[in-house]
Amino acid sequence: MFVLPLLAAAALGPDIIVTGRGLSETPGDVAYDIVTIDRTRLEQSASGRLEDVLRDVAGLQQFRRSDSRSANPTSQGVTLRGLGGNAASRALLILDGVPQADPFGGWVAFPAYAPERLGQVRITRGGGSGVFGPGALAGTIELTSAGPGELPPIGAHLAYGSRESVEADALASARLGGGFATLSADYARGDGFVPIVAGQRGPADRPAPYEQASVAARGVIPVGETTELQANLIAFTDRRERGTAFTRDGSDGADASLRLVGHGDWGFSALAYLQTRAFQSQFASVNDDRSAASQVLDQYNTPATGLGARLEVAPPLGADIDLRAGADWRRTSGRTEELFTFVNGAPTRGRLAGGVSSTVGAFADLSWTLGGVTLSAGGRLDRWSIRDGFLAERTLATAAPLTDSHFPDRSGWEPTGRAGIAWHAADTVTLRAAAYAGWRLPTLNELYRPFRVGADATAANAALSPERLQGGELGVEFRPAPTVRLGATVFDNRLENAIANVTVARGPGNFPGVGFVSAAGFYRVRQNLDAIRSRGLELDGAATLGAWRLGASYALTDARVRASGLAAPLDGLRPAQTPRHTASGTLAWTGRALQASATLRYVSSQFEDDQNTRSLRDALTLDARLAVPLRKGLSLEARAENLTDTRVEAAVSADGVIERATPRTLWLGVRFGG
Repeated sequence: MFVLPLLAAAALGPDIIVTGRGLSETPGDVAYDIVTIDRTRLEQSASGRLEDVLRDVAGLQQFRRSDSRSANPTSQGVTLRGLGGNAASRALLILDGVPQADPFGGWVAFPAYAPERLGQVRITRGGGSGVFGPGALAGTIELTSAGPGELPPIGAHLAYGSRESVEADALASARLGGGFATLSADYARGDGFVPIVAGQRGPADRPAPYEQASVAARGVIPVGETTELQANLIAFTDRRERGTAFTRDGSDGADASLRLVGHGDWGFSALAYLQTRAFQSQFASVNDDRSAASQVLDQYNTPATGLGARLEVAPPLGADIDLRAGADWRRTSGRTEELFTFVNGAPTRGRLAGGVSSTVGAFADLSWTLGGVTLSAGGRLDRWSIRDGFLAERTLATAAPLTDSHFPDRSGWEPTGRAGIAWHAADTVTLRAAAYAGWRLPTLNELYRPFRVGADATAANAALSPERLQGGELGVEFRPAPTVRLGATVFDNRLENAIANVTVARGPGNFPGVGFVSAAGFYRVRQNLDAIRSRGLELDGAATLGAWRLGASYALTDARVRASGLAAPLDGLRPAQTPRHTASGTLAWTGRALQASATLRYVSSQFEDDQNTRSLRDALTLDARLAVPLRKGLSLEARAENLTDTRVEAAVSADGVIERATPRTLWLGVRFGG
């Protein structure tokens, strides 16, 4: 689709170089806690999945420990620094400048992002994204697509793994005229494992299969001596089952974006994008002896759309001053379409719920270098609105309305900013300090959609307020050699109006917004807590010594809830799904005869629920990879995930039934062109 314009661009001459990237990183970034995952590490993950690679950065986590082969997609929101969460991400994830969170629910469709397509990942811990838009409470995760200099002209990979699993991917890249084009496709399937741990399973429990695929096309053409046009298109499909009958999940999506980037004296970036999503999910209730499952909910369609644009300019102010200024706009709309209250296997009621939200903001970010000191300051002013919210429920047999609620439109202003200073105290030592503020608008899912997990039911809350964060950090970076980096950061964050699922009562009974809850379940309501206070320490290190590469990361996080009123019983407790300790370390060796790597990861115990009554035990896992060249451009690859088959607990129900994350998984494959 990009070939003709690229060939036409050949007349512009061979001296024009396109990058395929946005504006360059700002000098002021040195004042913040930033970790970069390079392409080598992205290519050498034992699982071949982005969410797994992101766990190299201690303190970065999804709401649950499962990955995108077995988790419910709605549990895959990402956060940092122990700020808790639910389905919605509290970190801002972007791909080539485009926000990636689901427009309706805020979770991340990880199967859409094949690591082999990426050039690097930059993670900025701490709130206030500045130029990238609102939503960066816990930090910013920047995904950058790989260019032709990082990709082979033709590449392919095929692997077979445990439980009849198959992975296949192919890509092609070419320089055409003055620009380039890339095309890639990925496919994965597996029969899956039984999520419920051995000893608690019953006849109703079965393996949880998955099947996922994605395609991506990208073209970059020069439209002037220093200006390029970038066009991106990505589409994905994802099918999973959760380990019993009536637990199928499905996600489909497509993104398209155009970005015009100028790298001249006046740098600029103009971006426009469109996201479409469709999500389906079924939920089941399993009886006490786990002999049978019955359907309780069919969320058969959740269409959602995201539209956005951003304009950014970087005027020439001198060698020591860097200014970025601009504006952005994002609009999300969506609704859930559901069948519920099943009787004898058939639904008796229907539900529609959804709305529209939007933000428009202006921003400026300034960096100033004065000898060995770099100053950074930035701010945003955003106008938000929530409108057209509704919840409609009806009896299917008669179409008689049960609920017909239309919620008031709301709007407001949110000023946020960040400031930092970095002092190069010596050739090898940099000291830094930063303070920041960020905010996040509640998702349409949080505002309008009640939901169930097992016997537990949670009511939505259309009156939720935006979350707001204030925080600060102090850090030091030590570089004793060009290829060695050691860093340490202490931080203190306060997240006000934190949205949480607050336990109100235990069944049996009928409760507002959800109906009947059995004696085995809890009734919860989404509420704004007073705050979550999170303080901690982060340590990071990386070194390349000849053929050896070492990377390590550790996070100590003390997070506590501050709550009153209905949520007062939560005051002083830890946020759900928030471990105190996380750590990761990878040792890799690259030689002519083979490549080898091993990754150890540790996560301490954490609470499943907001009341801290159910605990998930700690886990230490080992991943490994070995690649042996067979001939030029062709290698044999063996991989092992969770080699020790550690039981990684992902969830525990009110009656003590434990669900695990991925068990030992072995892979054998071939790679061409890598």
